[in-house]
Amino acid sequence: MMNSEWRERKKLYTILGIFTLISILYLNFSDSLFSFSSFPYLWQPKMDFAGVNRTRFVILKDEGGGVEEFYINGWNSYWLMAESVWGESRQRVSEILERGAAMGLSVCRTWAFSDGPAAGPNALQLHPGVFNERAFQGLDYVVAEARRHRIRLILSLVNNLEAYGGTTQYVRWAQEAGVNVSSSSDFFFTNPTIKDYYKSYVKAVVTRKNSLSRIRYSDEPAIFAWELINEPRCTSSSCASDLQAWITEMAAFIKSLDHKHLVTIGLEGFYGQKTRKNLGVNPGEWTTSLGLDFIQNSATKNIDFASVHAYPHSWIPGANLTRRINFLSRWVDSHINDGENVLKKPVLFTEVGFPLGLQQGGSSERDTLLRIVYDRIYESAKKRRAGAGALYWQLLVEGMGKQYGDRFSLVAWQHPSTLKLITEQSFRLQNASYQSQTNTNLSHVSAKTP
Repeated sequence: MMNSEWRERKKLYTILGIFTLISILYLNFSDSLFSFSSFPYLWQPKMDFAGVNRTRFVILKDEGGGVEEFYINGWNSYWLMAESVWGESRQRVSEILERGAAMGLSVCRTWAFSDGPAAGPNALQLHPGVFNERAFQGLDYVVAEARRHRIRLILSLVNNLEAYGGTTQYVRWAQEAGVNVSSSSDFFFTNPTIKDYYKSYVKAVVTRKNSLSRIRYSDEPAIFAWELINEPRCTSSSCASDLQAWITEMAAFIKSLDHKHLVTIGLEGFYGQKTRKNLGVNPGEWTTSLGLDFIQNSATKNIDFASVHAYPHSWIPGANLTRRINFLSRWVDSHINDGENVLKKPVLFTEVGFPLGLQQGGSSERDTLLRIVYDRIYESAKKRRAGAGALYWQLLVEGMGKQYGDRFSLVAWQHPSTLKLITEQSFRLQNASYQSQTNTNLSHVSAKTP
């Protein structure tokens, strides 16, 4: 009888314990619409923050206080947040992160913006400072799932292009609010109201607490860096000083919110009039009217590393393969040299894109051009110079080409030669990182925790 009574009490205690645990979880997580889907992300794999040490990226080791040099082979998939808004499409996000990790890729660059009607029904920012919580939870999923696969993210905060809203949407919002601005997107860089719109958005993203992992973005080591803007350009060269002032202001603003993460601009890498000796490296004279200066812009305080893009097919249309090879070789070499000798910062080629194209004999023009970038990055890594890595534009999974594809997009596993090239580069850079592991003096390391 006593045994039977004890068993009943034990059952009751067990039920009460489970009920208490559920109540505690609910009280702690109900503000984020807590669901059992959060469970896999409440215990995340350990990751350390990234930093820079002179011209190299490093991983700041919590244990022992040392640093480990880090060379990047990565990719772009701009669509991750868009595909994470609804549960049924999240599998594509998980698949590309899993596939990227299997290819040895370490960093993925993606959009952390989606502004206004142009972004469609799943826009993240509906009006200035007004957000779609479901879309925000989609970004939460991207960040949490990236960490689960040990992938680091570069999150871009606004588009200079009109896709997904961009700077023109911010100007439009200001016009609708009665602000005296024309439709020129240059006002994005100068108008105080528009700059406040952008700062409000940045603060909402950087300080957000992830609804799945419960980790603030500012405390999340799976975020590698914040990118101020994708491919900034002025519509007039007279805007150059305004753009420079904007970069200075916004980089400092992000650092005031988040001292743990790196910040980059999002430049394409065009040289300006102030560095005339490099103008011949540009793909054409048209670049000098865009208000950009790779050296001056990238030298800005609080910009931790320089960003560069490479699109020889788009920038020099009609050129033959030989001319593209010559341009690309000089483009990559020039920026690595300037990172090493002038900026003294790492240089990351955050978009490199080439269409498939076939050469005589059936080999891929894409592979030829990608190999040029990869070989130069690897040679730089072996010498511990400023060429810190490259991100391919862009990777998709099957069935996404119509919605998100362009002529540079790639389902890598459908192209064995390119897949082999990407995977081998990952292995080479991992080996270079291993060879250069060091307990470097931390006085030169930035974006570290205090």
